[in-house]
Amino acid sequence: MNALYRLEDAILGPLGRLLDGAVTPTLARLVFLATLAPFFWSSAMTKLGEGIGGIFSPSAGAYVQILPAQMEAAGYDESKLGLLADLVVLAGMWAEFIIPALIVLGLFTRAASLAMIGFILVMSVVDIAGHGADAATVGMWFDRIPDAKIMDQRLFWIFVLFIPIARGAGPLSLDTLLKRGSG
Repeated sequence: MNALYRLEDAILGPLGRLLDGAVTPTLARLVFLATLAPFFWSSAMTKLGEGIGGIFSPSAGAYVQILPAQMEAAGYDESKLGLLADLVVLAGMWAEFIIPALIVLGLFTRAASLAMIGFILVMSVVDIAGHGADAATVGMWFDRIPDAKIMDQRLFWIFVLFIPIARGAGPLSLDTLLKRGSG
């Protein structure tokens, strides 16, 4: 058996050592850019209000997406929700733009990745509790069905984000550039 392990290590060891270096965090950010960043930016765009000031005045749809139960209780009139709701929706909209951009650029990557995980968890709670996602959409781990949008897909999203938390942004990042410039 040891001979098989030595053979495996001889064949695949160099690949493991390559991936153990700078390749993995860079690939994790590239996977994020290719799959999740456009998803979040597209979602954020639906939350912008009208015109150039829309970045400071979210659309009514933003309130429905982020605070569904509160909007229903207010008769879908966001003006009845108050300042705290305005701040929550504004922060959520900005987070969908800013956090993915930080990860893609590799700037404060560990903190941004942790914030993105928090965002995904909050988004999942809102989808389940606020929007009433059905059991098939929520899914379940260890159930032989790997395509549930919340439990299964978002677990993969979160796993990809653990890589930059553990390993940093990699060499092709603003983090690396700024650390070299300041050190």
